[in-house]
Amino acid sequence: MKLQFKMNYLHKIYHRYHKALRDEKTQILNEFCNVCAYNRKYALRLLNAPLQNKKSIPKTRKPNYQYSRQTIDILAQIWKAAGFIWSQRLKAIIHLWMPWARQHFRISKDTEKQLLSISSSTMDRRLKHKKYLSKIKLYGRTKPGSLLKHQIPIKTDNWDVKVCGFLEIDLVSHSGSSASGNFIYSLNTTDIKSTWTETRAILGKSQAATFKALREIENSLPFSLKGIDPDNDSAFINYHLYNYCHKHNIQFTRSRPYKKDDNAHIEQKNWTNVRKIFGYVRYDSVAALNAINDLYRNELCCFLNFFIPSVKLIKKTRIGSRYKRVYDTPKTPFQRLCEAKDADPKKLKELNKIFISLNPFELSNTIDKKLDKIFKMATNINDIED
Repeated sequence: MKLQFKMNYLHKIYHRYHKALRDEKTQILNEFCNVCAYNRKYALRLLNAPLQNKKSIPKTRKPNYQYSRQTIDILAQIWKAAGFIWSQRLKAIIHLWMPWARQHFRISKDTEKQLLSISSSTMDRRLKHKKYLSKIKLYGRTKPGSLLKHQIPIKTDNWDVKVCGFLEIDLVSHSGSSASGNFIYSLNTTDIKSTWTETRAILGKSQAATFKALREIENSLPFSLKGIDPDNDSAFINYHLYNYCHKHNIQFTRSRPYKKDDNAHIEQKNWTNVRKIFGYVRYDSVAALNAINDLYRNELCCFLNFFIPSVKLIKKTRIGSRYKRVYDTPKTPFQRLCEAKDADPKKLKELNKIFISLNPFELSNTIDKKLDKIFKMATNINDIED
């Protein structure tokens, strides 16, 4: 029922209600609630409040959609291929992916113009009915290490680095709902300056396996490793890693115990780069380990670093009880790396050749196919309990 009709009906019964006796008022109120589908208390407030002038009654505004259904459908498909990301980053993706989108969707000039002009707030409104958000809280399964803590300095979240090579690192468990036995962990790393990410899977979290995976990540980075900042897990706080960092002049710091905000950069990547992709199921087989590492080393690494933009916090201002955050322009890790002055030129040329040869839509489809095979390798928790 339209608001204009309800307000007109209120004007018809308003004066009759105030002149009526008690029993008649009850009948008028019941009739008003039934006709307009109002709550009884709300209807009483309207009848006892001063009557508004009809000219001040707001008219219902008809939605004026300037974007075609085809434009919204293509936008939804790009949003799905990009992993259902934030609208500000999605707007940057549309500009970045447009050369491939023209071929993939056969976009007309009018549709392309609409896609490039649509605002992030409009994206939120038009894609609202397509969103499916599940809020699942996963408790970490890291155990604080007891060695070398007095020799490794603590680093909080106040990073002010101007060069690439300082990594925040963390382990993400793929244990499902049971922490018993041996299962796979993802060693996740992110560079503070460029937001470049590299991830490797290990079976168990022994010190030797963690160190080996970290060395593999170091060799695949397009810049030299200058520093690492893990949490207090015993997989990191050990002599294997400490001696290696001391020998190669790599800065080794750690976060405060039970203070995840100190590692805010990697904690965010743990969700977007690991948990959001592989979910909360259990993986504990060698076949699953090889399949996950194959995805990490190839398609997923290229997709996240070349085609998924991220934002960085520039400043945070407190206004009353709230914070106002200002972010920079969304850029991909590869774009930030090209702007950095300390990246290896040879590796940048190789990365540029790889970037030219890739197609984000083909990468997204390949990732989905490989994930379907990986999900079939998940272990049933009931089999472990039995």
